[in-house]
Amino acid sequence: MDLHKPDLQKPDLQKPDLQKYASPAPAVADLRASDADRDRIADILREALAEGRLTADEHAERVEGVLSAKTVAELEVFIRDLPAAHERRAAPAWTPAPNRPTDAIPHDPDDNVVAVFSAAVRKGRWRAGRRIHAYAVFGSVEIDLSEAIFEYRQVVIKAFSLFGSVEVRVPENISLRGTGVGVLGDFQVDTLDAAEPDAPVVYVDGWAVLGSVDARPRRGKLVADILDRVQRAVDRKVDRSLRKHLDR
Repeated sequence: MDLHKPDLQKPDLQKPDLQKYASPAPAVADLRASDADRDRIADILREALAEGRLTADEHAERVEGVLSAKTVAELEVFIRDLPAAHERRAAPAWTPAPNRPTDAIPHDPDDNVVAVFSAAVRKGRWRAGRRIHAYAVFGSVEIDLSEAIFEYRQVVIKAFSLFGSVEVRVPENISLRGTGVGVLGDFQVDTLDAAEPDAPVVYVDGWAVLGSVDARPRRGKLVADILDRVQRAVDRKVDRSLRKHLDR
């Protein structure tokens, strides 16, 4: 008997049973609620308040629940007794953003953000160009687009980090893609898909050598916008009530 001859009949004991790891996709009602979902429910509640279907106290109570809801099913509870919740809505034509830019992006940057043994920041209300270059050499660069004005649908950020760090933050209601490389460093981009097909797309590319590049969404002002609209709706309701009393 040849001890070195492989036993071809021996089963492969190392092959994993992939079937036991399979799990069914979650139902839509079990999905985590987004700020866009909360915004939609808040708009329905606002209209119900304006139509007199809800009292001011009922409206305030439901809005508070909307802001703390975790899943889509929890949000639907607050509007299930309202006509708008049962209207047939057309499904949005949602498609994920492409992994590469499809628009014509210029080779020359609209903005250079450079930090050499220092720190550089772009944040607040500023206009984002089609191409932004960020260089961090023994320094740190922060590019915050959470309040930026997007004049173009696609924005490319080329990030270069050498013994430094580049941090990119974007709003939650846009798409985010990354194709960079880390060389003895860390290049991380959280993939994000916007619900709106025409939402801006930010592409982060480049490399990190003994440094880091990090891009992820940051909670914007969507929740604050909801509260502002709710307050305006309450003010309009009170104003109409006062006018009715004055006209009597």
